[in-house]
This record gives sequence, C-alpha cells and structure tokens, in this order.
Amino acid sequence: MYGGDEVSAIVVDLGSHTCKAGYAGEDAPKAVFPSFVGVIDQLEAGDAVKSERESESVLDSKNGVRPFDSDKTKAKRKLYVGSQALGYRRDHMEVLSPIKDGVVVDWDMVDNVWEHAFRERLLIDPKEHPMLLAEPSSNTPQQRERTAELMFEKYKVPALFLAKNAVCFYPSLAHTPALSSYYSISFSHQCNNLWLTILLFIARFSHLLLLTVDLDFPNTTESYRLYSQRVIASDIKESVCRAPDTPYDESAYANIPMTPYELPDGQTIEIGADRFKIPDILFNPSIVQTIPGMESFADTAPSIRGLPQMVIESINKCDVDIRRELFSSILLAGGTASMQQLKERLEKDLLEESPQAARVKVLASGNATERRFSVWIGGSILASLGSFQQMWFSKAE
Repeated sequence: MYGGDEVSAIVVDLGSHTCKAGYAGEDAPKAVFPSFVGVIDQLEAGDAVKSERESESVLDSKNGVRPFDSDKTKAKRKLYVGSQALGYRRDHMEVLSPIKDGVVVDWDMVDNVWEHAFRERLLIDPKEHPMLLAEPSSNTPQQRERTAELMFEKYKVPALFLAKNAVCFYPSLAHTPALSSYYSISFSHQCNNLWLTILLFIARFSHLLLLTVDLDFPNTTESYRLYSQRVIASDIKESVCRAPDTPYDESAYANIPMTPYELPDGQTIEIGADRFKIPDILFNPSIVQTIPGMESFADTAPSIRGLPQMVIESINKCDVDIRRELFSSILLAGGTASMQQLKERLEKDLLEESPQAARVKVLASGNATERRFSVWIGGSILASLGSFQQMWFSKAE
C-alpha cells in the first residue's frame, strides 16, 4: 500500500500501435505517439551513420529522439522515438514494434518509449508520481516482473499498479460485468484479421499511398515504407471506412458514390466500394480471396474466424450461469471501434447467430475519441478514485 504525498498519478497505455500517457483524473491523454521505434544498426550502416551524427545532434534534442544508452548495445544501434523522429527519413533506419501479439519482445525499445513519454512529452520526473500501467490480459508473470523491475529500479517510481486492459474498460464504458471486445489496430492475438484488414488497405491503395513516401532515396528500408503507409491506411480505416449493414455484395455497391480522402502531400484519392468491402473482412474473412494482390492469404483466410464467431466462442467458454449476462454487456473499444457502423453490424450479426434466449447488447461510447482511448480513460478514472489508493504497491512490497 502506497502512503506517499498526494500527487497526480501517471497513466500509461502502451499498445502495439500507439502509446498513450497522461495524468490520472483527466479526460484524455496528454501524450499520444507511435509505439514504433526507429532503429539504425550502426555496424551495418557504417560510414553512412557516422556522417549523420554531427548534423543530427541538434535535431535529436528537438525531435524527441532518444538514443539508446545501454552499455550492451550502445555501439550497435541507435533508437528514435516519437512522431517527429519517425517522420524524418534516415538512411538504413528500420521501423520496428517492441510489442508482438500484445507481448513485449524488446525491452530496450520499451524502455526508450517510456523514457520519451516521461521526459520529453509529459516533462515529469517519474520518481515523483505513482504509475498505473495498462497491460494485456495475456501478460505473463515474467513480463510483469520485468515491468516492475524497470519501474522501481530505473525510474524509481514511488508506487506502481498494473491494470488489465479489460478491467480499464469498465470505468470508462459501463458499470456492469461485461465481455470486453477490445480491438486495436494490431492486437492480432485477439483478432487475427485486423492486421489483415490494414494490409489490405495498403495493398488496395498502394499505388497512391506510395506517392507519400520517399521511394527515390537510396538506403530507405522496407519497414520505413510500410510504417509510412500504415499510418495513412489506419487513418483511412477510421475516417472513411464503414462496416456494411449486411454482408458485402459486389453488385449492391457497384454504383456507390466516391468519397475523397486527402493524402499528407495534398493529393486527393477517391475511395468507392472498397471502404465497405475491406471492413467486411472483419465479419467475413473469406472475402480476402477476391482482393487483387492478396492471393498469398487465400490459404489462411478460410481458417480465420469472423468477429461475431470469436465473441460467441469467448462467451461459450465462460460459466453457463453468466453467459446470458455477458451477451447483454459486450463492450466495444479500441482504434478499429471508431469505424462507422461497426457497433451496429456486430450487434446485428450476433443477434442472428446467438441463442434465441440471449438478449444481445453491444455497448460503446458515442464519441470516437473515447472509443480509441477507452483503456487509458478507464485507467485515468481508476487511478483517481479515493478507494483505489490502497491498491498501489511499493518497491518494498
């Protein structure tokens, strides 16, 4: 139990796509930036990297760049964190995620992401603030131990609490027991076809999206190109796309009006039936076989379950006495939940496929921003409650 001074706790939600950080009790995170990290292997880059060092010394401090300072790998690679740092193209720079399937695979990168959030974005000293960190439900004891070790040993936080993502939904979305359908852009361990949906956007509009990336420069890595395309595809998904009311039918959408979308370089593309077809993959993954350029997924698509099937399977794995209540309390949150009509389509399909006795109700915030930041907002509410203060644990504990 933490009994220190009453200072604002810091809430951090490190997702596979973005990192959200801010003060407990506030309505939205103060810092939202990519959880991807730019990596330059200095042994491979050789002279190209050495020639950049002087010219980047001033740029690094302004753009939120956090060079990796571990003794073990200091001579091997340099890390770049933050939107500005990743937006600046560098020779031989790979753009990688420290998280795979919701599990941390590179703690050095995570350390730099946290350092950027605390020092560069929030401008705080972690020693002065209790820390609430959101974690996936599948997190292992070893992962939790490593998190606590970094927080207490390196950052010297006075108190810590690790909150499950699903638990954080409840304060922000509902006050009843519920099944959390948390779908963020790359939580493939919960919804395998979400990544597939984003890749389809990139494949479908690649001839247009590639215009926004510096393809003519030598030494531009494929991961940097993919990251730049992914940022645009994600925005298209959330701002233009709409889940169709019924299973996608090519003939029904043949004459659908085009919707304009402005690319970062000022060019405008027109998106027609694709803004309905691609989202329907969440409900009918077999559609992938009809998309040009995605033939490589034809073998795996039939084995991928749709979103309604995954929800029903999850409920059926719970105790029979609470299944009816779970069907009426399904929470929808995350970046993909911002897609138009996703809530309505999911509820409709569940009504058709669930037992007749079930009363299906899908709950979601009416505000797209709240859906996107539901985990962080829930953590913010949780950490600010008076009754929660006895839940903190200190280094001694």
